[in-house]
Amino acid sequence: MLAMKITFSVTATGDAIAAAVYAERNLSHAAKALDSVTGGAVTRLIAASRFKGNAGDVLELTAPTGVAATRIILFGLGDKDELDGNGVEKAAASVIRSVLTSGAETISLHVDGDAELACRMGLGAHLGAYRFDTYRTKLSDDKKPSVNAVELVVADAAGATKAWASWNPVAEGVALARDLVNAPPNVLYPASYAARIKELTSLGLEVEILDEAQMKELGMNALLGVGQGSAKKSMIAIMTWNGGETGEKPLAFIGKGLTFDSGGISLKPGQGMDEMKGDMGGSAAVVGLMAALAGRKAKVNVVGLVGLVENMPDADAQRPGDIVTSMSGQTIEILNTDAEGRLVLGDVLWYAQERFDPRFMINLATLTGAILIALGHEHAGIFSNDDELVAKLEAAAKASDEAVWRLPIGPEYDRQIDTPNADMKNVGEGRLAGSIAAAQFLLRHVNDKPWVHIDIAGVGMHADSKDPRIPTFGTGYGVRLLDRLVRDHYED
Repeated sequence: MLAMKITFSVTATGDAIAAAVYAERNLSHAAKALDSVTGGAVTRLIAASRFKGNAGDVLELTAPTGVAATRIILFGLGDKDELDGNGVEKAAASVIRSVLTSGAETISLHVDGDAELACRMGLGAHLGAYRFDTYRTKLSDDKKPSVNAVELVVADAAGATKAWASWNPVAEGVALARDLVNAPPNVLYPASYAARIKELTSLGLEVEILDEAQMKELGMNALLGVGQGSAKKSMIAIMTWNGGETGEKPLAFIGKGLTFDSGGISLKPGQGMDEMKGDMGGSAAVVGLMAALAGRKAKVNVVGLVGLVENMPDADAQRPGDIVTSMSGQTIEILNTDAEGRLVLGDVLWYAQERFDPRFMINLATLTGAILIALGHEHAGIFSNDDELVAKLEAAAKASDEAVWRLPIGPEYDRQIDTPNADMKNVGEGRLAGSIAAAQFLLRHVNDKPWVHIDIAGVGMHADSKDPRIPTFGTGYGVRLLDRLVRDHYED
């Protein structure tokens, strides 16, 4: 993770200065001021280019006369009347990515707006600047990031600085989630992952780790079956944040943490298997969220639970045809050992409701390839037994720009996971409605507790995103979405 210092000022002091241009080459106040001090260089450059001020456009003027900065960057924001926080986030991310290795060290981004818009621009800059260079030992100097600070130039700098205290932890939470997803599986496995989570006690989180003996005692045979072929012992990490009223029921967020998924005996094809280091993206979102909530001292009680497991094809691995008894007491026929995430989540969902009796449960998981077929990389699929909770989540998705799309569940799909040999099987009927069948499986482990399942297989891992806020394979999806849900609907 690249540490990026974000500050707010009423004047620009950076060695690179960025100013907005709206659609039809309509200069912002800051761009007009720069045009004036450079003797019209800004308008001449625009006139000689194809830059229109559309969202995503970036144009650079190097070493301009009249300013101390080494360069001026113009960035498009599109129609001024349609501008929102998501738009300025993308613009700031585009600017940062365009100059990150340019040699400039500090960039001053002018903000045409209030303190909140400035914070959204700061968030975009932070997201766009993210790098995962941990294991790159031979980067030449010209490929290393030079920008180490972003200065947001805004009229209400004091107000923005104060507001940033609640936004910076979110940016850092996303970066943490990305670091976890990007980490190689020989470095991030259940025990080392649990150790990383324990470090979050420094933020005020309470962290508890359940080991295999404790899970065996609890009857979590579904989860334990997934990990029995691995030399790495399975674990559950429980993170608790008590920022609300004493005795108030917590919100519960649950994440699938398959630190590597080979498919087990139902071995995956070799091509693309390396990406299964990211099969813990749901857990990463929960860990990043809990860090964000603790970092900004959220006024709410929350518990985050992540099942940390590795799925490997050892001689002792779970077999197709095995029948296991989950913590709920329900029996499950294993027909495909690569349908393992639902087994992990089923036990953790049951444990979460039995121990914490939360107000609701939301789980995230890179659960099915079928969701990619349905929605591509553009939306996460959501499934729920509670319309009110879905409405709140959809509002949070629009506000955070982490898109969701609701798909159906119901009795007509439930027969997909019926089997004559046990209470249920762990896969549906061939290629039909695979994501829905997985959701139906989870639904049998939540009783009537308000619940949403978010399948992030298409959005939690994406190496070629065109969104400038997503520069690496690990997207960090879910942290901003769930923080916004909590921020807008569950804090006083």
